[in-house]
Amino acid sequence: MTEIDAKIDALVPSWLYLPDIAEMLDIEVTRVRQMVKEGQLIAVRRGENRALQVPAQFIDGDKVVKGLVGLLTVLRDDRFSDEEMLEWLFTEDPSLPGTPVQALRENRGTEVKRRAQALAL
Repeated sequence: MTEIDAKIDALVPSWLYLPDIAEMLDIEVTRVRQMVKEGQLIAVRRGENRALQVPAQFIDGDKVVKGLVGLLTVLRDDRFSDEEMLEWLFTEDPSLPGTPVQALRENRGTEVKRRAQALAL
């Protein structure tokens, strides 16, 4: 959990509060907090009340986007900070095309994970 800077805030189109995610996933908000703590989701403090929020694109209906948890693990293993992960996930990559998070949402996770693994080289 981290404070958000203006650059990353501008990259991420929309955000969800933890209670909203809990409702969407049909779980307790404490479980969502545990998911953040375990690195399954990235949450940042935003807005006037500095409430924790997660990028809305990380949630697909009633589940976490397929491949996101494993991808975040790969990026953490590459020593990426939360801010660096968000920047990488939401920055356009013409070779994909689109952003890595868009590719994940479109079930192109294998290619995204390959690129994340190559970052460590």
